[in-house]
Amino acid sequence: MLIIACCLYCLPVAAQKDSTASFKVGGYVDTYYAAYSDSVGPGKFQKKFTSVSPTNNSFGVNIAQATMQYNSVKVRSTITLQAGDLPTAAWSPVYNFIQEANAGIRLTKTLWLDAGFFKTHIGTEALLPKDNIASSVSVITFYEPWWQAGGRLTFTPDNNWQFALYVVNGYNEFVAANCKKAMGLAITYTLGDKGSIGYYNFISDDSPDNATVSHTRFLNNLVFNYAFSKKFKMQAGFDLISQQNSNLANANQSAFVFSYILALRYQMSKVFGVYARGEAFSDPDGFLSGVMIDSYGYETGYELNGLTLGLECKPTESSYIRLEGRKIVMASGQDIFYSDGKNVNYRNELMVTMGIWF
Repeated sequence: MLIIACCLYCLPVAAQKDSTASFKVGGYVDTYYAAYSDSVGPGKFQKKFTSVSPTNNSFGVNIAQATMQYNSVKVRSTITLQAGDLPTAAWSPVYNFIQEANAGIRLTKTLWLDAGFFKTHIGTEALLPKDNIASSVSVITFYEPWWQAGGRLTFTPDNNWQFALYVVNGYNEFVAANCKKAMGLAITYTLGDKGSIGYYNFISDDSPDNATVSHTRFLNNLVFNYAFSKKFKMQAGFDLISQQNSNLANANQSAFVFSYILALRYQMSKVFGVYARGEAFSDPDGFLSGVMIDSYGYETGYELNGLTLGLECKPTESSYIRLEGRKIVMASGQDIFYSDGKNVNYRNELMVTMGIWF
């Protein structure tokens, strides 16, 4: 009888609604046409750096996604489901249709604990074209982790600073590949309405549990976003990544990757804007890009430079049409592309993307 009485007492309380709660549903669609000088054939995914607008001489859908968000003073949750060529080409083969699925509780006024599936906290560029200056992503963004599964502790002491600590399954892992766990830190300082400065890192070792040699990877990412005026914006990012026991010349030494991105955007009018992005990527020991034999007979990883130029038309604040051209030039001897019947060290790209979100 006591248990029944307690249940009846609690029932009205459980049925009460949280007056602070809100539920939002959103969507985003990005479509494209792309052409590449690399001869992989119409409608086929590019073999190298396959992500945004991956098919050659073809119309396609980069992404079609739906997002549901629940927020209240004490709890929150986000789930985003996705489909399209972008997740097919570059997302996890496990749970491929899930972009995000996480839930969180508020521990104190400034502290949240969330767990589940997250988009990456690493990178100068985001994953989706709508969140970046350019539609395509740089090569370093392609090789950095895009998704993660685990827990996140977020501390926001004021309106300028935010700190987040991640404990996740691994580098681009929804499902753990070993018994080790990876950790990441995100520190962001907001410069009012001018931009932000951020430092993000990631430490992981995805070697098998029975491996006798450690391959601990330490990724460091520094990002600077700044608006010089309402018309002129800049985004700069620098990455330094190390991995133990991965040097080609001496297997007992660490190997390093260096990369930078510099993107500029100028708004010519209310509707039209132009943008440019320069990038460099150097992985001489190939622990990110993989080891190849160049035309000189040497083992090496990828080293390259890239330039992207684009024109954007924004009919509304939540839509765009972009015409974008890009050229990637590999180091001498790294003839990884195929054009006009021969192997070459460069690729020309052209894409038109159109996106709408709500």
